[in-house]
Amino acid sequence: MALILTFLRRTRSILPYRFLVALLLAWMPVASTLTAASIADRRPNIIFILTDDQGYGDLSCHGHPVLRTPHIDRLHHEGARFIDFHVSPTCSPTRSALLTGRHEFRNGVTHTILERERLAPTAITLADVLRSAGYTTGIFGKWHLGDESAYQPDRRGFDEAFIHGGGGIGQTFPGSCGDAPDNTYFDPVILHNGRFVKTRGYCTDVFFGQAIAWMEQTRGTRPFFACITPNAPHVPLQVRPEDEARYAGRFANTNAARFLGMVANIDDNVGRLLERLQQWGIERETLVVFMNDNGTDGGILAGYNAGMRGKKGTAFLGGTRASSLWRWPGTLAPGDRPGLTAHIDFLPTLARIAGAKPDPRLDAQIEGRSLVPLLEDPKAGWPERTLFTHFGRWAKGESPDTAKYRQAAVRTPRWHLVSAEGARTPKWMLFDVTADPGETNNLALREPMVVQDLTRRFDTWWESLPPYLVNESAVGPAENPFKERYRLQFGKAP
Repeated sequence: MALILTFLRRTRSILPYRFLVALLLAWMPVASTLTAASIADRRPNIIFILTDDQGYGDLSCHGHPVLRTPHIDRLHHEGARFIDFHVSPTCSPTRSALLTGRHEFRNGVTHTILERERLAPTAITLADVLRSAGYTTGIFGKWHLGDESAYQPDRRGFDEAFIHGGGGIGQTFPGSCGDAPDNTYFDPVILHNGRFVKTRGYCTDVFFGQAIAWMEQTRGTRPFFACITPNAPHVPLQVRPEDEARYAGRFANTNAARFLGMVANIDDNVGRLLERLQQWGIERETLVVFMNDNGTDGGILAGYNAGMRGKKGTAFLGGTRASSLWRWPGTLAPGDRPGLTAHIDFLPTLARIAGAKPDPRLDAQIEGRSLVPLLEDPKAGWPERTLFTHFGRWAKGESPDTAKYRQAAVRTPRWHLVSAEGARTPKWMLFDVTADPGETNNLALREPMVVQDLTRRFDTWWESLPPYLVNESAVGPAENPFKERYRLQFGKAP
């Protein structure tokens, strides 16, 4: 900048004033003009990518020593990055919190199967909110918030639904949760707006391809919300041979190469998506958000977890810390966004960006905060808060109190109180995660007052939950809904 000003001073006598001003503006750093105006009510297209069982450390931009993810890294380098962002320890709970702005237990979601994965019908969803704001909405991939007709995406605000059933392609459990029969990651049968279609190709390629085709059809008419939720890299580790080959021979456990190959394929598809946005000329009108739904499952086979303790299914940071990358060229200044943030903040953020009208029912539902202040200004004030984590999954028919303190946690910006092995009574560990992000030094005995305070907060929260646990005594259907649909459509039993 100093060189530019010197040049202008020396040349102002021979160059027209308007030319000097234009030259100055052209040379000013682009980042200095970003987020100068509020991003509220800007109504961009919104693409949300949520991967399944890929951890925070399963990206090269987060330090993975072997894995290479250049296209997701681009989202990281060119976007706003929430570096202390947290989700739930497992998938259905996270998805319900993202879509409603409140903790999963208040949505009735306390498991991933046994009817306890179903999103409460009374909940207002993000798709409902965006559709009311004039968006067209679509989901492509994993839903996992209820396979019965009353719980399907078309009843929850989505105009377009291209999904598999259950928690994963080919998975089936007793009751309401299960996919179409004999499905695999290759050429899967997918439910498209209520009718099964036989696809061709690898599942992640299929989901991104369908989403891109839908966006191409809808762009330019009204803003779109495309929710791309691949089943990968969830087990079973069914991977394209050419993707597995990228990491073959690098690890003693061959499943590590399969897992990383599945992540690499996701990255390829992110690159395909970004290229298409550029071709369409809508990059600057489109917000792309990338997240993972819980801690890593297969990634630790490759020996890297970003220095964190725990994985999927645990209340440690390794079970809940997630990528949260927000790219909106020309609007969001790239860089880290500090501050304790979470999945419950997603809905209020997008509602504000999309210009959704005030709704008292929605306001009463939302527990999270809008991230707009941090997106606009990384140094914006962010008041302290308390977040609660719980694995759920107590035995069907049992009181939740039997597992009250099992994989449970309380988090503030500094402290993380964790009970990994408790049941009706806690076995608290306390970590100062600002000084000890790897959670190696238990300070519970040294800081009894902190333990007491955070325990009180947890107990108060826990006691507020029973009215919301609407799925605990639910009786599932005799036949998986997707199997029944399949039989009725094709006229044969699975």
